[in-house]
Parts: sequence; structure tokens; C-alpha cells
Amino acid sequence: MRFFSRVTFICNCCFLIAVVLRWVELGKRSAGNGDAAIKFQPLEATLVILGYGAIFLNLIFVLFAVYGLLFKKIQSVPGWIVWSNLLIFPLQVYFFFFTN
Repeated sequence: MRFFSRVTFICNCCFLIAVVLRWVELGKRSAGNGDAAIKFQPLEATLVILGYGAIFLNLIFVLFAVYGLLFKKIQSVPGWIVWSNLLIFPLQVYFFFFTN
């Protein structure tokens, strides 16, 4: 669970970066500039793929965290990782289901 929580945290960070990159690129397109936000396309593509796939990992993590909380399972996961993953999950749900 410890390794999975850290992978989920890294993917959630990529999600936040991907959202910021999307806003930057949409702003550039509306201004008439078609350049990418990051000049190195493989890095940008990797961030976007990890970021957009994070909602699935985070959903599994949230289910495990709720299960551990309800049934008092002892987990060796740092609290700040658990809380950050839990706080990012509603943002991901909003982004994927309520924005265009």
C-alpha cells in the first residue's frame, strides 16, 4: 500500500501539471499562438498520460483508504500522502465530469 500511495501521489502531481498545461495552451491558442507550453513534446505527453490516468489510480486508492478507515486496518502510509490524494480526488472528478 505504501508504494501504491506514492505512485498515486506522483500521478496526482502529474494531473495538476497537466491541468495547468492545458490552461496555458488554451490561453495561447486563444491569443493566436500555436506553440506548445513545453518545447519537449515527449515530456508533455508523459505528464498528460500520467495525469489523466491518475483518476483511476486515485479511485482505487480512495477505496482502499476508506476500507482501511472503516475496518481499522493498520497501514504504514504517511498521513500527508493520504490526505493529499483524498483532497485531489474531488478535483479530478470535477475536471473529468463537469468541465469541457
